[in-house]
Order: sequence, then C-alpha cells, then structure tokens
Amino acid sequence: MSVDISLAIEKKIIRVQDEAEPNYLVTPGDVITRDSGFMRGHGTYMNDDILYASVAGVVERVNKLISVTPLKTRYNGEIGDVVVGRVVEVQQKRWRVETNSRLDSVLALSSVNLPGGELRRRGAEDELSMRKYLQEGDLISAEVQNIYHDGSLSLHTRSLKYGKLGQGCLLKVSPSLVKRRKTHFHQLPCGASIILGNNGFIWIHPTRGEDEGGGFSQNLEVVPEGEREIIARLRNVVMCLAENCTLLWDTSIIYAWEASSKYSTLELLNPDCMRDVVHLTQQRLQMDND
Repeated sequence: MSVDISLAIEKKIIRVQDEAEPNYLVTPGDVITRDSGFMRGHGTYMNDDILYASVAGVVERVNKLISVTPLKTRYNGEIGDVVVGRVVEVQQKRWRVETNSRLDSVLALSSVNLPGGELRRRGAEDELSMRKYLQEGDLISAEVQNIYHDGSLSLHTRSLKYGKLGQGCLLKVSPSLVKRRKTHFHQLPCGASIILGNNGFIWIHPTRGEDEGGGFSQNLEVVPEGEREIIARLRNVVMCLAENCTLLWDTSIIYAWEASSKYSTLELLNPDCMRDVVHLTQQRLQMDND
C-alpha cells in the first residue's frame, strides 16, 4: 500500500498596527489607502476617510479609481473578450449560451456567419434552419460584442476562427486566472491547441487545418491515441497551474508542460507533483521578469 507524506509548512502571520498599503492581494477589512484623493470602486468601502477592501481579491487602480477584483467570482464580461460557451436553448432568431456569467449570454442569428461565409440578410428560412447550425449542448467559441443593461452579454462569431467546437476537452477554472492577452487561440509546440476563454472555460483540442465552413463545420474523425494522450497530459498541466492559483497564458502553460516531463500523465494528479511543477514554472517566469 502506497502512502503519500507531505511536510507541514509553518506560516507565521504578523499584523502591524499601521500596515503598509498592499500592492496586490487583499482580504476583507484590509486597508487599501488612507489618502482621500481616490474614488471608491467595486469591492471597497469607506470608513473614517480610509478605503478598505470588502472582498478578497486583487487591487486594481485606474487613474483615481480603486477597485478590488474578487479571486473567485462569476465572469464579468468586457467587449472584445474571447469566450467559450455551451448552447442551452434555441429561441426565436437567437441562441442562449452558458458562459459562466450571472446571466445566460445571447448569440443572435444576425451575429453568426452563414455556412460558406455567405453575406446576406437572414430570412425565415434561416430561422427555421437554426438547429442545423447550432443546437442544445453544442460548444462554441465567440467574442463579446456588447453588454446589455442587465449585465447579460451579446456574442458574435463573425470571424472564421470562432464557431462550433468539435472534439476536445473542456476545463473550467476561475475567470480571474486567465490572463488577458492579445490572442487567446494558441497552437502549442506539444502538438495540441488551446483556447483560453476569458470566462474561465478552456478548450483543448487536436491541432487541425483551418476549416472554411463558416464556423459550423465539425471534424468528427477518430482522434489517434497519441494525440489523446497529449490532450490528457495538457489538461493535467493546466489543472496543476489552476489548482495552485497561477495565471494561465501561453508562456506559463508551455513552461509547465516542459517542467512536467519527468512525471507521467497519471502522476500529474498527485498534489505533490502538482506543486513541484508549479514551483518550477514560477521560477522560470520569475527569471524572465528579472
């Protein structure tokens, strides 16, 4: 019988009466600033002209506005975000999509490319054929086009890089762990591709050639065993980073993949192996910053 033994880590927390202003992480009740020239944003409150954090999260400053973004929260979309979602309902001239936000997002029939990339007005025939394009349970990648007054998101898939997703593996992590980058579609050198949705949904799939089907074509060929093993290993590598609260972007994932080479795919599920991989990854990232 195998036994896993972990060494205890002794952590001392020292509280000082006049604490310095935090640069990054705060917990509820922490002093953010004592200056009176700042505006109060989300996740903060004022008491005796002192700004405190009301949630645990990351301090963000935009000019005079200070807010705290919670580490664990539902996805709050921004225009231009790349999201991965699942169709939950087909309605009149639109699809409702689950995107890990407080309300279901909306993908209008006028916001998708018709098969073949045809450009024309959508008519009654297109509305009757909506289930041929997307139906309940389909996974899609899309971009946030607009935000309604109630906070729900309007999506579009007008680019051929967006649309219905085929075979692969879906992961769900905290949206705060996905680093905002110029592109969220990556073909990794390990032989698989990944879509890092800003909403915390991550899609890992085999690297294939570009399809020109207007975003509705699916490649349902049998995935070879070697590619399935790469996808499973990449899934475990991403979970290593997510379980240890490490930001996810292409560089951190590639470094973690290289650091995991000494472990098997199954061993990457062991908490000690996870921590070791993340420690090596964070060391390389720190060296890049120095």
